Amino acid sequence: MEQKEYTRSDTAGLDLLPDRARKGRGAVGNPTGRYEREIRQAIDDGWGTANPLAGDPPPLKTTVTVDNSRTVIARNTSPDISFDRSINAYRGCEHGCVYCYARPTHAWMGLSPGLDFETKLFAKPNAPELLRAALAARTYECAPIAMGTNTDPYQPIERDYRITRKLLKILDECSHPVTIVTKSALVLRDIDILSRMAARNLVTVSLSVTTLERGLSRRMEPRAATPVRRLEAISALAQAGIPAAVMAAPMIPALNDHEMESILAAAAQAGASEAGYILLRLPLEIKALFTEWLETHKPDKARHVLSLVRQTRGGELYKAKFGERMKGEGPYAALLKGRFDAACRRLALNERTLDLDTDSFVRPIEDTRQLSLL
Repeated sequence: MEQKEYTRSDTAGLDLLPDRARKGRGAVGNPTGRYEREIRQAIDDGWGTANPLAGDPPPLKTTVTVDNSRTVIARNTSPDISFDRSINAYRGCEHGCVYCYARPTHAWMGLSPGLDFETKLFAKPNAPELLRAALAARTYECAPIAMGTNTDPYQPIERDYRITRKLLKILDECSHPVTIVTKSALVLRDIDILSRMAARNLVTVSLSVTTLERGLSRRMEPRAATPVRRLEAISALAQAGIPAAVMAAPMIPALNDHEMESILAAAAQAGASEAGYILLRLPLEIKALFTEWLETHKPDKARHVLSLVRQTRGGELYKAKFGERMKGEGPYAALLKGRFDAACRRLALNERTLDLDTDSFVRPIEDTRQLSLL
């Protein structure tokens, strides 16, 4: 695979750096992926490199590797997910959200779900070509495609690669419905395409708002848009006639859960018509990554937060049971759901669920430079 340096300043190798909070990065550490035979751990070499008081650690650069995937539409049969297909233009995400449930996927490539996930990114420049071919297949049956389900389609490198915009152009051309979830105000760059699609009932856009506190957001999701910018994006989308929703996600016990009603109210005032929430999920390596983040940034709350999380997961930090993994179980989870439902009724959210049009789909125009065999 072709690799190029994207941006940022020089640094030593991640494997040689001790676990320390770094400006502009969400994860504190870079633990070895679960499929690797060897585990690497930084030790003090006598020169103070492992001393947490030895000054600020060097900044980390972001690299982007070209991922020449053979397919672009991922399928799922999960009973608690509202879509059966999705597209991810990128692997890894520079937003650096410490709680991101997609982090463990980086282990499939021999990389760490920690700092690697947010600094060693993969782009799929051939995704538009693959999408066009998939939609042109005679066996393809139209249903909404979800974007932003694993990594953000509008993370910073999209400014240069523009893969998401190219994908949207094809979906617009084919009158194919799409749902988008993002934390980035960059979505407004494509408001021309999105407004055309919205006029034909082909798109919804959800902005994920985790907290209204800028300081907390900066530490949890350091390179995502500020909370204010996300609310402004909801407003701009709604004013353009594009159905806008808010995802209060994830809700983290004793950390941001008290903000649920405020987040929903701010989004409703901005123009959101639908809302959802997800309880914090800590699958696989995220358990240790999030615990380390709490102990670094919120040491006074760490034990309480994790205790409440266990109360919603049957005594564990995570249970992957369908139907419960998104919302949890037990009294705390029930209280959170009751608060969400009451707030939505009060704010007139979710009064109408939009069903996107799947009947207007037309297959892509074939390349006339190629001769047909039939």
